[in-house]
Amino acid sequence: MFMKYQIACAALALFFSAPAFAQEEPAGPVAVSGSVALVSDYRFRGVSQTDKGMAVQGGVTVTHESGAYAGTWASNLSGWGTFGGSNMELDLFAGYAIPLGGATLDVGLTWYMYPSGADETDFAEPYVKLSSELGPVKGLLGVAYAPKQQALGNWSNTPESRIGDKEDNLYIWGDVSGAVPNTPVTLKAHLGWSNGNPGLGPNGTSIAPTGKYLDWLVGADVAIPGTPLTLGLAYVDTDIAWVEENYIRPNFSDADGSSIARSRVVFSLSAAF
Repeated sequence: MFMKYQIACAALALFFSAPAFAQEEPAGPVAVSGSVALVSDYRFRGVSQTDKGMAVQGGVTVTHESGAYAGTWASNLSGWGTFGGSNMELDLFAGYAIPLGGATLDVGLTWYMYPSGADETDFAEPYVKLSSELGPVKGLLGVAYAPKQQALGNWSNTPESRIGDKEDNLYIWGDVSGAVPNTPVTLKAHLGWSNGNPGLGPNGTSIAPTGKYLDWLVGADVAIPGTPLTLGLAYVDTDIAWVEENYIRPNFSDADGSSIARSRVVFSLSAAF
């Protein structure tokens, strides 16, 4: 096996050291990009989707020169985030990004899927994002609104809930990042606000589990020179109160019974291609 690996590496080395007279093909109208990552905890809007455990994630995006794009992204799950399926989240997304003055307007839709899970756990969420750059600083404002769907319904054991209930979900967020001059370090911050179903949702899940709450993140990314790798460090937290969590326990806790929405430092190692 090791010998096969050495041969493969040698072949790749020969391929990438082609003669200097070989001309590069001109860039086409379609570009493909992607990334893979290993994270110490998959946090979706501040709430762990892996019972505070590790996750392997990856995605691919195809972009046309017109601004249209489509892609997919996936991660393993555990606990609260399983949605009754195969412990996997698979997102399909598509949209259109256009220049708007000195900014970029991005309009699209994400379809959240949980393979092998119940059909009512999949849902669609349209979004609008406006991003801009000022020197080394990048900023983004986004609004995602998921119309009424069963996956967002209040299915908890309360008089006002029922199987098949449909609710909507609103998420508003802002991101800002900036490169530190003459270093491979980029500082980043995020603030989001959720307004949705205050119950458990299908199979004990909900993307806004306590109705309304804030989530935030502050951290830094370090690009490793000469490689496509980036190391990430982030402090993640929410303002979900203990009394709100008690309403949805034991679903809203890990195997040890501790909260999956309290503050936590998340580490990551990612590679872009």
